[in-house]
This record gives sequence, C-alpha cells and structure tokens, in this order.
Amino acid sequence: MIEWLTGTVAGKFISTFFISMVPVVELRAGLPYGIALGLDYPLALLAAVVGNILPVPFIIIFVERVFAWIREHMPALDGFVTRLENKAHLKSDGVQKYGPIALLLFVGIPLPGTGAWTGSLIAALLGLKPRSAIPCIVLGVLLAAGIMTALTYGVIWLI
Repeated sequence: MIEWLTGTVAGKFISTFFISMVPVVELRAGLPYGIALGLDYPLALLAAVVGNILPVPFIIIFVERVFAWIREHMPALDGFVTRLENKAHLKSDGVQKYGPIALLLFVGIPLPGTGAWTGSLIAALLGLKPRSAIPCIVLGVLLAAGIMTALTYGVIWLI
C-alpha cells in the first residue's frame, strides 16, 4: 500500500490530496509533499488545492451543529471545543474589522494557526454566509498555493 501511495502517479495524487485535507498542515504540507514525491507540479497543485478546499463548505455549514452535538453527547470534549472556539474568536478580530479581504489574507498567508480550516471556523462563528465566505477562503487557498510554490521551489533551488 505504501509503495502504491508513493510509487504511482495516482497514489501520489491521492496522498497529496488527503494530506492537504488535514487540519493544521493543509496545503502548506500537501503541496511540498506532492512536489517532493515527484508529482508533476500541475497535478500536485490540483490535488493540494482541491484537498484543502473540499472541507471548507462543510465546516462553515456544520461546525456549530457538530460542536453542539459534541457538547451534548461527549461532555469530556467540551473543553477542547471551547478552546477551538476561543482560538478562532481571538483570530477573528481582523476579519470583523476589515471584512472579507482580511479573511482572504488570513487564509492565504501560510503561518501557524492560519489556513482554510481556521478561516472556515472563523467564518462560521461570525455568522458569515457561505456564499460570501467561501470565495474569500478559496482565493486565500490559491494565494497560499502561490506562496508555497515559491517557497518549495526556492528551497529546491537552494539545495
């Protein structure tokens, strides 16, 4: 299985796609991973971007219901959910102050604690409508992809 994931184009594409879906690492790890595996850049970019964007509408639409369900059925995780909400609220100041462009930049600048997952959580907790939040997040993911491409190829060039 591991050989297939790292030895075939389909496996490289799928593993890049799934790594890009993982919170915290997202496209910031998925795109360099795909490129490092030798996946052609357009395929690595497609897998990373689509993998990073796919969870966004589900997070925006369902996260508050999921959090409520967790609090009701798994009270031991209430503290974890509260920490996630508090972290998102702390990072939401710029979005509240500057609007959609701040959400785009928050998602697009690949720093720790930023990205599509946190941006989607912020959008949901602020009550932003999916039709206004999703385009900002998608553009942010594309910005992050451009930055990560430059960083990845810059590091490869230095090596």
